[in-house]
Amino acid sequence: MKRVIVSGGGTGGHIYPAVAVAEALRRRFGGGSRDPLRRCRRQDGDGEGACIGIPDRRSARCGLAAPFRFENLAVPFKVLKSIRKARRTIRDFGADVVVGFGGYASGPVLWAAQRMGIPTVIQEQNSYAGVTNKLLAKRARTICVSYEGMERFFPKEKIVMTGNPLRGRFFRKRVRIAARRWRISASGTICRCCSSWAGRSVRGRSTK
Repeated sequence: MKRVIVSGGGTGGHIYPAVAVAEALRRRFGGGSRDPLRRCRRQDGDGEGACIGIPDRRSARCGLAAPFRFENLAVPFKVLKSIRKARRTIRDFGADVVVGFGGYASGPVLWAAQRMGIPTVIQEQNSYAGVTNKLLAKRARTICVSYEGMERFFPKEKIVMTGNPLRGRFFRKRVRIAARRWRISASGTICRCCSSWAGRSVRGRSTK
């Protein structure tokens, strides 16, 4: 059985697609005494992996703060620490493939895997590729994207159009629960609006 590490973090835009893929892999290949999944997240990430029963390991927080802060001077040391920890996790887990979903938490994990000779896959959720994914694209085996025109960021021959992965529970009908929560009629038309963390203010203004 192939063993897979999924890595991503910083915000939910990276974490939830990773969880969706992890859930799909578990449904297809199952768990057992040698669980085929391992999830890596940043040091202060949420507990989503634990909630769905996926063992996880935390990487040290190593993102850059903007605007510049003096704490950014420690980032190179944190990156090195994260890479050492990632190599140990990959080796101990016996990973056959590592999948990165962007965000600075996935950087050290994929970087270490690529230099250990382990195949890596990148999943880019956005129409404008993030810095981490662009830096790791050269050594990646496959790059999964959700928008056309991504060859301006990634090698064309590596790109596969997959769309963004969604969790199965996203499609469950909970109209009555939602209607009670928001005090609206369940018999009418309900429109659910979703956006990234950074786009929440624009979404709020446009839906009013």
